[in-house]
Amino acid sequence: MKRIFTVLLLALMVGSVTAKSPIEFRMLSYNIRTLADDGANSWKFRRHATQNMLNEHKPDFFGLQEAMGAHLEYLDQMFPQYKRVGVGRDDGKMKGEVMAIYYNAERLDLLDSGTFWLSTTPDKVTQGWDAACFRTTTWVLLRDKESRKKFYFFNTHLDHRGRTAQTESVKLIIEKIKEIAGERATVILGGDFNVTPDDEVLAPLSDFMQEARTTATQADDKGTYNGWGSVRKSVIDHVFYRGRKATCHSYRILDGDYGAPYISDHYPVEVVLTF
Repeated sequence: MKRIFTVLLLALMVGSVTAKSPIEFRMLSYNIRTLADDGANSWKFRRHATQNMLNEHKPDFFGLQEAMGAHLEYLDQMFPQYKRVGVGRDDGKMKGEVMAIYYNAERLDLLDSGTFWLSTTPDKVTQGWDAACFRTTTWVLLRDKESRKKFYFFNTHLDHRGRTAQTESVKLIIEKIKEIAGERATVILGGDFNVTPDDEVLAPLSDFMQEARTTATQADDKGTYNGWGSVRKSVIDHVFYRGRKATCHSYRILDGDYGAPYISDHYPVEVVLTF
């Protein structure tokens, strides 16, 4: 009887340790570039490179900026294990760019999701402040099937012209994270912010969340925007996170050879986090 009791106690202890063990997640933030006519860099000439990149890195979830219908149809077909969330920014359906979030449904369950517009009326299809375009943020609440750990992921794209829109959008995103996720939840925020790390627009975010690029155990300092090689590379795509037990293992820019000269005019940002 004593031996049986000891075995049961050890089993319970092992189970308790396993339940509390850190869980690793690999995520991407990727401006895939619209379906504009970019000559040799147009989508039809580089879509296989995106497929190769995703096959190689196998993210648990990823956020796209500038995704259009043809992008989404291709990825849906090539990666049936991933499910998608997101709506078109111009009508709340499928018109215009989609801040799409994909998650590996074999590992993660979707518990909740939504989209809000970066404007003074975020629940309506509206253009905010001095922005040149409609801008949105898509969010999901995901749960790991095995560990049951839950976390939020927000995916956004700030305006490329309106300084007021950039500033107010960051404030709004912080307010929405507090409203949707609360103060204690684990939250990841990624996207194309159209500003460099030292820009004052990002100051409220740096106070509210941790920046993956500066806190990662391993990180590179490569640029995220390449402009098809016509400009000096700059860092305008960022990943932030918060959560009492969240840590960042690595941050890197995926600028490798995936079968096309350029995978997009932006490079994907890969971040590995543990919760």
